Amino acid sequence: MEKLTRVSTISGRTMFCHLDAPANAISVCRDATQVVVAGRNIFKIYGLEEDGFVERLNLRVGRKPSLNFSCADVMWHQMEENLLATAATNGAVVMWNLARPCRNKQEQLFTEHKRTVNKVCFHPTEVNMLLSGSQDGFMKCFDLRKKESVSTFSGQSESVRDVQFSIKDYFTFAASFENGNVQLWDIRRPDRYERMFTAHTGPVFCCDWHPEDRGWLATGGRDKMVKVWDMSTSRVKEIYCVQTIASVARVKWRPERRYHLATCSMMVDHNIYVWDVRRPFIPFATFEEHKDVTTGIVWRHQHDPYYLLSGSKDSTLYQHMFKDASRPVDRANPEGLCFGLFGDLAFAAKESLMSAPPSVGDVGRKTYPGGDRRYPIFFFKKPDVTEQFEQVSSALSVFESEAGSSVGMDWFINTAQSYLLSGKPFGELCEHNAQVAKRLNRPQESTTWTMLRIMFSEPANPSLSSNHNLNKSGNLPLVNRKLKEWIKDVFLCAENEETEGSEGQAEYLFGDAELDDDDLYSMEHDNQAEEPEYLLPQEAFPLRHEIIDHPSAPEPVQERPESPHVSGSETESTCLTSTESFSLISVSQLLFSPHLPPKFFCPIVKEMLCYYAEQGDVQMAVSVLIVLGDRIRKEIDELTQEHWYMSYIDLLQRFELWNVSNEVIKLSTCGAIMCLNQTSTTLHINCSNCKRPMSNKGWICDRCHQCASVCAVCHHVVKGLFVWCQGCSHGGHLEHVMEWLKHSKHCPAGCGHLCEYT
Repeated sequence: MEKLTRVSTISGRTMFCHLDAPANAISVCRDATQVVVAGRNIFKIYGLEEDGFVERLNLRVGRKPSLNFSCADVMWHQMEENLLATAATNGAVVMWNLARPCRNKQEQLFTEHKRTVNKVCFHPTEVNMLLSGSQDGFMKCFDLRKKESVSTFSGQSESVRDVQFSIKDYFTFAASFENGNVQLWDIRRPDRYERMFTAHTGPVFCCDWHPEDRGWLATGGRDKMVKVWDMSTSRVKEIYCVQTIASVARVKWRPERRYHLATCSMMVDHNIYVWDVRRPFIPFATFEEHKDVTTGIVWRHQHDPYYLLSGSKDSTLYQHMFKDASRPVDRANPEGLCFGLFGDLAFAAKESLMSAPPSVGDVGRKTYPGGDRRYPIFFFKKPDVTEQFEQVSSALSVFESEAGSSVGMDWFINTAQSYLLSGKPFGELCEHNAQVAKRLNRPQESTTWTMLRIMFSEPANPSLSSNHNLNKSGNLPLVNRKLKEWIKDVFLCAENEETEGSEGQAEYLFGDAELDDDDLYSMEHDNQAEEPEYLLPQEAFPLRHEIIDHPSAPEPVQERPESPHVSGSETESTCLTSTESFSLISVSQLLFSPHLPPKFFCPIVKEMLCYYAEQGDVQMAVSVLIVLGDRIRKEIDELTQEHWYMSYIDLLQRFELWNVSNEVIKLSTCGAIMCLNQTSTTLHINCSNCKRPMSNKGWICDRCHQCASVCAVCHHVVKGLFVWCQGCSHGGHLEHVMEWLKHSKHCPAGCGHLCEYT
């Protein structure tokens, strides 16, 4: 009856108030009538009234408040309503007593931590016990009746991000670390943790014990995941996993709802999400009021699931009413479409739509073994009064690609492995990649690489390209062999004509009978007088296969006194074939300058890269971007480049092309991409005997003076590849451990741990 009475007195609505400064953490008192807000420049207590928040007390007193008021975390005692604890950024743990008659409510100060304290936590049933976790890697347990800590726990890691006492186990607390590990400790044994496991691939920022299930622990990390672990078994087991869109900064179980928890992000995302861990792909409810990163969340009462309090960097304090939350399931699309790596197409839709009579387009649809090939998939509707997702059956159809079809991805793998992105001159890189594309039957990509070589290679440097030299007159670069062949086909039957030109130079292109087999040259011709150009009649360009007899030459231009005389040999010349004379087409002036700078082609290349990216060929876009380097990089904004890089790296990693992926990351100039292979690269090694960190680079521990890396099977020092069990820390030579675990699951060191090699 006490529980029901306390809950019935809570009422309110969605409301907010503006704060004097951004908040880092919030905590609510036991009777849910007051909330404390703490930050670097704010430390106040607000009352929760029907009409809104009312400021009750400002704890930052004095003309020059010390760093003890700069709070990274705050906790309100759930048994003693006048006690508060804060974690200061200067490494101090401060106790506050609201019952003190003076203005300064500070009662105790613990200064044993050397760096910022990230978290403080009161014991749920022991009044005088306080736990803290710091950036220095230590956890300290304080007895409020004493002036110093009673126990110190070393996590043997860089920093402790969160500590939480178990609600059901009196002596147990959990700690999360920046190296991705979670440790379980017994407060009676400060020398060694009871259990440790790797929870996330990166820092673990938060953890929270389930208020009802004794062994459930929720953790959130930088890998954008929320995981629920079952600690009641002999081996830690992951039972639920929720994928979010940003790093998880806070996680709190929802009261009276076994499968619901609330999360907020450390950056990028400003919303607060309530998840049903059984349906991890879409949030159950969303609070979207904050305009900046949410820094603290807490349910208003431990037995009330309908009110949530939150503080943010936007200097606001909110009380969210659950019925006002938005439901993403109401806007969810019930249809889905996805391509597989090998060309298979999966399509999901409502059962009512998929039950229609088959049409002509359903011929290629593959059926499931034993009947219609359908998997039941549940899409979400509006939750009912019991706040459960309504389960709606939907159908999934899979269209399998035929073996050897063109939708296979072998070309992608071969291209990624064969392309050269660095290590050679620009011209050679383009030439090599063009040959690779041509060999894989990708003519468009091959031509693109060839044109890039022509456009951006230096004509005066013959080492860049064997087919890219200067012409005889020193004016125009040589035309590519393919371009020459195209010109020969088009102008094969052109008449040998002389055109009156303007004063100055005129440029000519000659047929292959006059030139060698490799090059085309431009030649100069001096005109004596200015005359309009002679336009070739349409008959001068008949199709090659239609030519039977050589057509007669066009009528010569009428002579004028000021025009040059036409020689008889020129007027009597006929149309050229592949074995006769040469064809001559004169151009009065050049369309472009003979020396075009590379930046002239940058807009065209930018369009081409965007085209490839829009077509889904990010491989071509990223490869060209890397090879061209500074020639084109400044033309494309960094966000677009980052998007292309991330898409290509994701594809490479899905095909397990790790070396190519790492090469792309190394050659990138985007800061967000370059740091991808720089995270989680530090390996902290502890001695297997004394469990202390190894400070030197040898095989001898400088504390216990014993060999740290001794094989548990052969008992010799491991000087090469070393493999160890993360559960018991024993290991040895890779070959020896693999051979041992083939016939035994127990640790070869005899500790009794059940080791597993994966």
